[in-house]
Amino acid sequence: MSEEYRHIVRVSGKDIDGQENLLQGLTKVSGVGLRFSKAIIIKLSMDPSTRLGHMTDADISKIETIISDPVKAGLPHWYVNRPRDRMSGRMLHLIGSDLDFAHRSDIERLRRIKSWRGLRHSLGLKVRGQHTRTTGRKGMAVGVSRARVTTRGNE
Repeated sequence: MSEEYRHIVRVSGKDIDGQENLLQGLTKVSGVGLRFSKAIIIKLSMDPSTRLGHMTDADISKIETIISDPVKAGLPHWYVNRPRDRMSGRMLHLIGSDLDFAHRSDIERLRRIKSWRGLRHSLGLKVRGQHTRTTGRKGMAVGVSRARVTTRGNE
């Protein structure tokens, strides 16, 4: 443990509050969920309740190496978020803006080849087979419009 406390800790290109515990703080990095965070902590045999502000630079660099390549670090291959990448054919784990870019490029590829999912993305409709009769109307009023009741004056 380091005696020096840092209020902001940079992990994999993301600034995280030093008050966060290790388990929840790692999930602030895009591409790292709760299960992956737990796996990293168990692999490095760290205490999940440790505050990130008390972590040393060596501990943070160990965490970053596991996040960048979990399969090489000895975690199971199903922890990666991009198995068998189309471009490289490797097991990749993307984080941050790389994950966002890959997601956008996947959707753009579906649009370009005019697949069913690509057409649904293009039209802004539900993609995964949900019903669209009553949901996904984007701003329109849901329900039946009622006729206005007019009131007469005293007769």
